[in-house]
Amino acid sequence: MAPRAATLLALSLLILWTSPALGGANDAEDCCLSVASRPIPGNIVRSFRYLLMRDGCRVPAVVFTTARGRQLCAPPDQPWVDRIIQRLQKNSDKNRRHSS
Repeated sequence: MAPRAATLLALSLLILWTSPALGGANDAEDCCLSVASRPIPGNIVRSFRYLLMRDGCRVPAVVFTTARGRQLCAPPDQPWVDRIIQRLQKNSDKNRRHSS
C-alpha cells in the first residue's frame, strides 16, 4: 500500500508542478496570498501594479512597491489604496511634463 501511495503522491506533485496558473498569465509566485488589513503609509510607496482574478490570482490585490523594494499587497477596493494610486499617477504625470 505504501508504494502505491508514494506513486500517487509523486504523480500529484508532478501535475501541480507542471500545470500553469489559472488563466496562464501569472505564476503562483506572482499572486498575493493575502492583503494588508491596515493602511500602508503612502509616503513609502514608489509604484504599483494590479493582480486580479482574471490574471489567474485567487486574491485580487494592488501590489505596492516601496522605496526599499519591498512588495506589499493591498485590497483594491479600499479608499486608502485609491488615494495612494491617485498620488502616484499624479506624480507620474508631473514627471512626464517636466521631462518633455
